[in-house]
Amino acid sequence: MASSISSQSRILLIASLVTLSLFWFDTLQAQEAVPLPDYVVEQYGKPPAIPEGPLSEELQSAVQVAFVDSMVDPSWGDDQTLALIEIVESKDPRIVWIISDLMRFATGRDLNARLASAASDLLGKNFQNANSWGVVTDHLIAWDIPAPPDYLRVKRAIFTNIVPGWDRIFVEGDIDWRLVSWGGVLIDDRAYDTTDEACNCIPAADNPEVSSAEDATWLKDDDIVFGIEVNGEYRAYPRRIMEVREMVNDTLGGRDLGIPYCTLCGSAQAYFTDQLPEGIDRPILRTSGLLIRSNKVMYDVNTFSVFDTFLGDAVTGPLAEKNLQLKQATVITTDWGTWKKEHPETTVLVESLALGRDPDFRNGRDANGPIFPVGNVDPRLPVHEDIIGAITASGKPVAFQRSKALVALKNGDEITYGNMRLVLDAGGIRVVDADGSALGSHQAFWFAWSQFHPQTALWPE
Repeated sequence: MASSISSQSRILLIASLVTLSLFWFDTLQAQEAVPLPDYVVEQYGKPPAIPEGPLSEELQSAVQVAFVDSMVDPSWGDDQTLALIEIVESKDPRIVWIISDLMRFATGRDLNARLASAASDLLGKNFQNANSWGVVTDHLIAWDIPAPPDYLRVKRAIFTNIVPGWDRIFVEGDIDWRLVSWGGVLIDDRAYDTTDEACNCIPAADNPEVSSAEDATWLKDDDIVFGIEVNGEYRAYPRRIMEVREMVNDTLGGRDLGIPYCTLCGSAQAYFTDQLPEGIDRPILRTSGLLIRSNKVMYDVNTFSVFDTFLGDAVTGPLAEKNLQLKQATVITTDWGTWKKEHPETTVLVESLALGRDPDFRNGRDANGPIFPVGNVDPRLPVHEDIIGAITASGKPVAFQRSKALVALKNGDEITYGNMRLVLDAGGIRVVDADGSALGSHQAFWFAWSQFHPQTALWPE
């Protein structure tokens, strides 16, 4: 490096040289933007013109110097500054995805200002503010800016130099790598049934200790719990514990379950992780430390196969190659007092699993909306409106506005959609089919449900 700017501009990462072989073509062609919904244009404005095709050799070299070579020596020098100038002069907004990836890990006002200025020039808007990374990424998502050629290779170099444990995560698969960002925590890669060991991560809990409802004197009646029933056996997972653990691998009613809770999405889900196709062992779910549009990215610690947390299908690794899709069990979000009154035989996770913490993210950290980029959100409901989501027999996703559904059900009204019917259960709501069988419903924030189910129907509408 010829020189480096102030130490405040150093990047916090584990640096090692990554040499990328970027085989791209030689010409650029103008690409007409796909028309965006009016509400997106109203909120974000019109996107810039997007080229398509390969990057020039000069631009490939600039990408290498700015975003890969800078990790050899954790500083930003003259070589990187000149490379960034060349990238801006290319007028190719696709490269802003890589700029955004580096911004997420950059420290120091000077470096962030340089990156934000480059993103501003390439996207045609001023992004110089306190949360430049978030605002830039929101625009990239909302405008659906395509990634540059061989994007995953460069992104992988950035991310895996920061957390070596991600080297088996960042692989080809049925996943839109543009939308993957760092959640601010490290990967939980502890082996199954070793979750009593401390980790510098969001610590999953395997085979958690439980007690009877009578012995759970630490819980107040108005504490929120996530209730699950399998084969006539009931268990409550207190939100206080799930906000700390975010992932539980448990057995209930003779069935194995993986239970992720995305605090950012307000969504506790339960997946059956047994009775799988021949040749597939039980996946043990863990938190990767990554997010997709503010939804946690979970993976199987045995195969490092990544799952779409919201949909339950494997999207990378050996389990994706086998087209594994996990089936959902119903999760009832309710209060402890009503749950234990309705199901007095229930068990409940013990207080020690909360590790002495009581974060209440919903009413604290997330009270003013999503804290990570989500891009455009379907405007039919507020972003943090609670919905009950389920899928019809024909595959149609449907979201029921929880507040209005509760009032209607308590008034004795019937709520149906296709083969689905809503019923009250221990103060919460479950979705059942015509014969009363549960359909794997769960509660979530509207922004999360609508972005993973963009064609969702909404009740009432």
